[in-house]
Amino acid sequence: MSCQYVPHTRIPTLVFATSSQASQHVAVMIESLIRQNNSAGQPTVLGLPTGSTPVGIYRDLIRLHKQAGLDFSRVITFNLDEYFRLSADDPHSYRRWMQETFFDQVNIRTENIHIPDGTISQDTADEYCAGYEQLIRRAGGIDLQILGIGRTGHIGFNEPGSTRHSRTRLTTLDPVTRRDAAGDFFGEENVPQQALTMGVGTILEARKIVILAFGEHKAEIVQRAVEGEMTDAITASFLQKHPDTTFILDRAAAGELTAVHSPWMVGPVEWTPALIRRAVIWLSLTVGKALLKLSDDDFREHELYELLREHGPAQRLGRRVFDEMMKTICTHPGGTEPGTILVFSPHPDDDVISMGGTLIRLLGHNLRVHVAYRTSGTIAVFDHDA
Repeated sequence: MSCQYVPHTRIPTLVFATSSQASQHVAVMIESLIRQNNSAGQPTVLGLPTGSTPVGIYRDLIRLHKQAGLDFSRVITFNLDEYFRLSADDPHSYRRWMQETFFDQVNIRTENIHIPDGTISQDTADEYCAGYEQLIRRAGGIDLQILGIGRTGHIGFNEPGSTRHSRTRLTTLDPVTRRDAAGDFFGEENVPQQALTMGVGTILEARKIVILAFGEHKAEIVQRAVEGEMTDAITASFLQKHPDTTFILDRAAAGELTAVHSPWMVGPVEWTPALIRRAVIWLSLTVGKALLKLSDDDFREHELYELLREHGPAQRLGRRVFDEMMKTICTHPGGTEPGTILVFSPHPDDDVISMGGTLIRLLGHNLRVHVAYRTSGTIAVFDHDA
């Protein structure tokens, strides 16, 4: 399982080739902790998240339970959050999601499962949340807290503006968070406005924290959380002050980190053809010049002196990358002989959006073009809109 630590980050950051490899790594980490504590006759206290990110971890843990005898009977869990005013059997509740996704598949004791109760009244929320904190303390604190990160940089439902010392509480959801959840609720208007969540201070008391992010849509917020200043605008950035936190990413989520996106900014690199091409294109976009207009000063002023010295001058580098890019243009995507082209599209309009120019070129070459849609598209339109 190949992985590497990313240098020059404020939080230790480990990158795996795929999300499945990353999930397997975390599952093995949890397995080792549980087996160690079981052998000592001690409980293992886990802080658990919901959502798409941890699904792979739960599947690997279920496999380890069924195939390798991993015993969850001494495990105690505390979930991060729950939507407010959703009953436990609501299809959208986190309690139901956890039961179906994980708890029903392993031998964890019902009395050891703790998930915030979304059915409490608003008047009793403060008292209930204080009681949730007390349950964590009585269990001896959280040994390992697993987190995801939202597009606003939130951990749990600690939205932008949450303080470093915030505790378990009833909180109002950010509009971005509600929009991201709209697909699960068949419309943003159906997403709850509030949720119960562990606070940032509560999370930081865990002895060890692992936070995961997968996919290129998380790359920008990951970069801000692990390389930017600590700020309550990105609550995940508070993890910079935790003594034992690791960010675990797939390659796509690591794409905006400096050491990945522009490694020449953090130290010497091996100038492979692919890295030369990436650096020169980056420079062209950064200075707003065409490839053939780049100057030696442009390279010197943007941390690319080594590239200029080894492979320059600028005119040669610009021409090299320009010629490479020109070779990627296919003037006859359907070949030069008459024929029929069949395009498989996952959804109506996806063919036009993703390859409209190619379709026009194919038709311009007098090829017969047919499109096969895998879905009708009706699921993308809610009933009341239709």
